[in-house]
Amino acid sequence: MTTHQDLAAPTPWLELTTTEADWDAADPGLLRAMFGQLVLIRSFEQYVLELAGAGLVHGPAHSSVGQEAGAVGSIISLTSADTITGSHRGHHQFLAKALGHVLPGGWDPREDLAPAVTELLTRTLAEICGLARGFCRGRGGSMHLQWREAGAMGTNAIVGGGVPQAAGFAWAHRHAGTDAVSVAYFGDGAANIGSVLESFNLAAAWSLPVCFFIENNQYAVSTHVREVTAEPRLSVRGLGFAIPSWRVDGMDPLATHLAMGEALAHMRAGHGPTIIEADLYRYYHQNGPFPGSAFGYRSKEEERQWRQRDPIDLMTGHLARRGVLTGEEVKKAADLADATMRMIGDQLLEALPGGKPGQRRIRPREWPQPDFRDVGIRGDLSEFGPDVRYEEAATFSGALAERKFIDVVAEVMARRMATDDSIVVMGEDVHRLKGGTNGATKGLAEAFPDRVLATPISENAFAGLAGGLALDRRFRPVVEFMYADFLWVAADQLFNQIGKARHMFGGDNTVPLVLRSKVGTGTGYGSQHSMDPAGIFATSPGWRIVAPSTPFDYVGLMNTALHCDDPVVVIEHVDLYASAGTGPVDDLDYHIPVGSAAVRRPGRDVTVLSYLSMVAHCLDAAELVDGIDPEIIDLRWLDRASLDWDTVGASVMKTNNVLIVEQGAIGTAYGAWLADEIQRRYFDWLDQPVRRVTGGEASPSISKVLERAAIARTEEVAAALRDMTTDGTLAPRR
Repeated sequence: MTTHQDLAAPTPWLELTTTEADWDAADPGLLRAMFGQLVLIRSFEQYVLELAGAGLVHGPAHSSVGQEAGAVGSIISLTSADTITGSHRGHHQFLAKALGHVLPGGWDPREDLAPAVTELLTRTLAEICGLARGFCRGRGGSMHLQWREAGAMGTNAIVGGGVPQAAGFAWAHRHAGTDAVSVAYFGDGAANIGSVLESFNLAAAWSLPVCFFIENNQYAVSTHVREVTAEPRLSVRGLGFAIPSWRVDGMDPLATHLAMGEALAHMRAGHGPTIIEADLYRYYHQNGPFPGSAFGYRSKEEERQWRQRDPIDLMTGHLARRGVLTGEEVKKAADLADATMRMIGDQLLEALPGGKPGQRRIRPREWPQPDFRDVGIRGDLSEFGPDVRYEEAATFSGALAERKFIDVVAEVMARRMATDDSIVVMGEDVHRLKGGTNGATKGLAEAFPDRVLATPISENAFAGLAGGLALDRRFRPVVEFMYADFLWVAADQLFNQIGKARHMFGGDNTVPLVLRSKVGTGTGYGSQHSMDPAGIFATSPGWRIVAPSTPFDYVGLMNTALHCDDPVVVIEHVDLYASAGTGPVDDLDYHIPVGSAAVRRPGRDVTVLSYLSMVAHCLDAAELVDGIDPEIIDLRWLDRASLDWDTVGASVMKTNNVLIVEQGAIGTAYGAWLADEIQRRYFDWLDQPVRRVTGGEASPSISKVLERAAIARTEEVAAALRDMTTDGTLAPRR
């Protein structure tokens, strides 16, 4: 007969509730410090709503009024070395962390505010208003607040978007030999996001010191948590990942403080991640100064009941009962906070010329200059100093030999890991199969077991974790995506997070990350394992793109990518892995400069621009077509900022004709933007429109015949060259 046995998870899931005895035992200095932060944050947020109501906040104003106790109680025990990531509703998280940095002992509400606090509040308000003196120079606004020195690593407009990065910060803390921890703040809506659950799993598997702090404010915009999950006690999810979890009243700052204390003890002792769920309530709508009841999805009675549990009122009662603060001192602190915000407002605002009485505007001098628009999308490459050695194969003085492409891929990474302890390699199966699925990481796991990380199949999580490592700056991650198509799985982290991080947070962040991925075209792996990602990355700001086509170039270009402080995607092709060509025998320390193309075949009739395996197809095609002398350029660097316009331009002005050659589908093709840019730059030099060779519209199929029909190779290049000679578009050369 069938038997059943109840299974119980061995991981604790606890509800923590404070009693009057806990309040009586709490240190008076701690209570004053928490109360001071609550008052400052509440006054700040109310002033932001006032400005938003007056139309002075361009964009959203996601108020945290009502939710302050969760952030204050949990952050007040953190140090500046500990890091946090926040949500789109993150003013309170950012301010609590920053206040702890400028005043480690906390603000005693009986005293005046220190100038550092006023400066912090001023810069934070300026950022929310989009002004130049803000922490991100006005680019971040309400949703993207960052102050690295304080350990506030960035609030995030993508729901759940910062959670994988928090795991990266935690990895960096632990492997740098510190006891610092990372805290990821997100709401009930984010608890249903895949990257959050992937991060739970990854953090638990790798025992990372990260606290996943769920601010369960009951509503994702207007949708109640009970409408979208069968178990609204969201901390229960820790049981599925063996993560100890606490559930607390988030309107009680002492409860969140005590829960965080227990979580910190667990994490700092090296026992891995934790989850804290704080039940709390936002008093206002998702955005702006009106309550949710004004939009019909909450009742006024519900709002009244939650407001009766206000954390400031709760603390005021206990402080008065214990004699920690008098009623007069409480009022004085609140008045000082309000007066400080008005004073800050007077610095940033002025009367609107010709406006109604009391109507104000941002002082014109506070705005960023328009020419700051594109500054900091990428770095200035100043990290490449005079000690960097550049080489090309034609002038290389070291020993050269016929080398297998895939061998130099593994060898140069091994060399860099041996000379740079900050490099960390991660990806699926990179530690086994004699170097992953293609041999690209051969020998690395044996030589560097602590820095070759085998990941779960969760590209969004481990790409985001790598993004956190890069932003931390103590490590330089190298991420392998088994196939380029998988970038879509991790698109948020690659494009919304990693690619935008430097610019979005003011232009000063370095993001030293290398993403390796291969193009699988021609292998029979079909539509979801065959894409060329160059066109997608080329239209996404922040990324540099490099596409090596020879063993010699791979070594120099990978060394450059690993030295660069921008995110670099290194695109590889399966056809090249098995190929052989000239490469270094033992010198693996040279570089090839950012922004340098290579002329593979000089010519006079047409400029042929290509990259990766299609360079060889272009060279083969040139030998098949009579009556035309093509100049074939291997672009190598493909992104907008790194493309070698000097080499391309000189060739175009010589040949007056351009053919762009690539293998992949036309819809995501790289050549579309390149053709447009060439025609803008060199229109007067062109004898005809730029021509292109691409694959078909469809992604390659698994059928051998259909796959060949969908891609470009030598025959398609040769056909394009013949067309240019037979239809009269090429002017005769003398």
